[in-house]
Amino acid sequence: MNYGITVAAILTLAIYSFLYKDNPFYKAAEHILLGVSVGYFVAVTVSTTLIPKLFIPIFSEGKLSYIIPGILGMVMFLRFSKKLSPYSRIPLSIIIGVGAGVSIPAMMQAQIIAQMKATMLPINSLSNIIIIVAVLSVLIYFYFSQPHKGAIGVGAKIGIYFLMIFFGSTFGYTVMARISLLIGRLQFLLGDWLGFID
Repeated sequence: MNYGITVAAILTLAIYSFLYKDNPFYKAAEHILLGVSVGYFVAVTVSTTLIPKLFIPIFSEGKLSYIIPGILGMVMFLRFSKKLSPYSRIPLSIIIGVGAGVSIPAMMQAQIIAQMKATMLPINSLSNIIIIVAVLSVLIYFYFSQPHKGAIGVGAKIGIYFLMIFFGSTFGYTVMARISLLIGRLQFLLGDWLGFID
């Protein structure tokens, strides 16, 4: 008897017991999941970030400039002190500022410019025409400076249909992803744990 598989199966059933109603078994499994996840990510952060990127450069390579980000990282924990919590905003503001400065150009390139390039298609196939009509009609739908009447109203109506197709396909994809997770868990319970299926 494999105790690891049995524990995993019991925890899986405890999570699925929420489908009946909220109960202590679900709460216990939820707390175990959160506790194990936090412990795992703390261990991963220490072993992959703090040791190789802070402690080794400072103590082994003599890079004393790394002390500054280390101190800023420790200052973030002042948030747990009522008196000193305002100082935790300093490293947080640096992270937000640097993150925004790095991510805004990357997001512009990855989303806006790439989307514009993907829309600039030659009108030589039906799929390209559909893509161009979809993009233009959705943009017309979100153009609120003029009332949606006449040609703008027709374009906005077509845009609504394309948006509904998009939302429906996204929802369908999400549902199918959840069903595939359920199938995986059922295969684990019926196959690995109970041995009913190969």
